[in-house]
Amino acid sequence: MNYKSDVEAVDAFVEKYKELKLEISKVIIGQDETVKNTLISIFSQGHVLLVGVPGLAKTLLVNTIGRALGLSYNRIQFTPDLMPSDIIGTEILDETRKFKFIKGPVFANIVLADEINRTPPKTQSALLEAMQEKTVTVAGTNYKLDNPFFVLATQNPIEQEGTYPLPEAQLDRFMFNIILDYPSFEEELNIIKSTTTGTSSEVKKVLNAEEIVFFQTLLRKIPVADNVMEYAVSLVAKTRPHTNKAHEWANKYLNWGAGPRASQFLIVGAKAHAAINGKYSPDIEDVKAIATAVLRHRIIRNYKAEAEGISLDRIIEEFI
Repeated sequence: MNYKSDVEAVDAFVEKYKELKLEISKVIIGQDETVKNTLISIFSQGHVLLVGVPGLAKTLLVNTIGRALGLSYNRIQFTPDLMPSDIIGTEILDETRKFKFIKGPVFANIVLADEINRTPPKTQSALLEAMQEKTVTVAGTNYKLDNPFFVLATQNPIEQEGTYPLPEAQLDRFMFNIILDYPSFEEELNIIKSTTTGTSSEVKKVLNAEEIVFFQTLLRKIPVADNVMEYAVSLVAKTRPHTNKAHEWANKYLNWGAGPRASQFLIVGAKAHAAINGKYSPDIEDVKAIATAVLRHRIIRNYKAEAEGISLDRIIEEFI
């Protein structure tokens, strides 16, 4: 990547982002916010938890993004009998009676963990360790995962029978929690028109792995003003009930607030959000734009909030 300056590189990134959105929109109709946040997360080196009912094209979304980014893609269907070795791989005896490591589906640039809450915690943690460390350890040997590496996990919010909800410490490893909603009437009409005629759109590759890693590094270098940093940290501090910076709604409606990782993701995400909008440094509006997706899975409502029907998004809105 031969750019004369970081400013020129950010300009190039804006153009690539527009191209990406255009390619993805050939297949994915609507869901603009979801596509934007998923791309922000990839360029911020984060992972995403997608919550939505079946049939909202979660798998198609990941597949399409993978093709537009020119990245390898694997889908793991999480089931109650899935074992850690089914994700990370296993050692087998080859014909020379030596142990040989067979890589599991986690060795891909993009991993779709479908219905992650359907599998027991032991198997969930095998994936979550890979997400955190970007390595896998089998029989004392360390294997590095592909770079870039991005996990998109999905959860179905309806059927909770026979599921194993992710513990808070594991939820914290996801940069964003994105809630997928039903398409609008017009969007659904367009979806039906485009999917029932037998024609399919070809998604062109816009970037490659090397370029993605370059842009990930570039976005980290974007400078952030002190007042924006302070805003992000104070926003997270407001969520912590019964502390000196707590917001009155946190004391009233929350059992638990967000940790320092939320502040980190707010800043990293704000940098990416600023860059896709052609800005060379994020402002407070960029932090606000991603705050709900960053905080949604990091705060826990108490009984009073549930009894009064006050949603997490409503509480975060009050903090912002």
